[in-house]
Amino acid sequence: MNTQITIAGVTFKNPVMTASGTFGSGMEYSEFVDLNQLGAVVTKGVANVPWPGNPTPRVAEVYGGMLNAIGLQNPGIDMLMERDIPFLKQYDTNIIVNVCGKTVEDYVEVVERLGDEQSVAMLEINVSCPNVKEGAIAFGQKAEALFQITQEVKKHARQPVIMKLSPNVTDITEMARAAEAAGADALSLINTLTGMKIDIHRRTFALANKTGGMSGPAIKPVAVRMVYQTAKAVKIPIIGMGGIGSAEDAVEFILAGASAVSIGAMNFVNPYVTTEVVRGIEDYMKEYHVENLTELIGAVI
Repeated sequence: MNTQITIAGVTFKNPVMTASGTFGSGMEYSEFVDLNQLGAVVTKGVANVPWPGNPTPRVAEVYGGMLNAIGLQNPGIDMLMERDIPFLKQYDTNIIVNVCGKTVEDYVEVVERLGDEQSVAMLEINVSCPNVKEGAIAFGQKAEALFQITQEVKKHARQPVIMKLSPNVTDITEMARAAEAAGADALSLINTLTGMKIDIHRRTFALANKTGGMSGPAIKPVAVRMVYQTAKAVKIPIIGMGGIGSAEDAVEFILAGASAVSIGAMNFVNPYVTTEVVRGIEDYMKEYHVENLTELIGAVI
């Protein structure tokens, strides 16, 4: 069974990746998962300087998933380049660095720092960050802002650029087309849906931030629908994510039009899930006599 795929000129041994923010930067899960078996490790979001994140409590369990308001806490680009990238270079897997920022200049600074790091295969740009210069509205919630940041990142990036789209918009295809028009090499979707949980006994919010990002199995139908719509709207490859916990889930995204998949919240439930999905996709291909994974991409469109 040939599970190999290519996205923006980068070859992956299989379509299974880790969703940013759910797998640390690989080191944290390496005791459970043979990173060599993964198509790619996507790092936790990294900024130009360390971010402390939001006040606690920052995580709350909800039916069918979880809410998080971590606030993109990260040690900054210096630590990533000093510690995490050298660790990941030991493994036969692609390294994708997720980049976050509060201004366009923040993103560009990180992208430029990574330009000479040949071991980094791709950059994933998190546009769900609040744009401090535009009243804290996320870069990914206005097509014009998304176009601008995509275009600016592309000017400075030496690696192919994946724009990670927010689902908290009226029309996901409008955002996808804006990113494509600005030069994005690929898209990843969906990021978390905005949610809230209230503790009725304490009569207060479960998260200090009041709202948080909803992830987990409950969001999968929304994610599959958005991947399907986006695949029909753009010509660039899509990495699908949102509630994937099994090979069946992964295949569903691929049939909807995703070239690859990222596994997120379910890493917290089952630390072995990524490699189980890799094997499960191979089993599915054997069962249905599919020789090349590429035959399945967008097969229901």
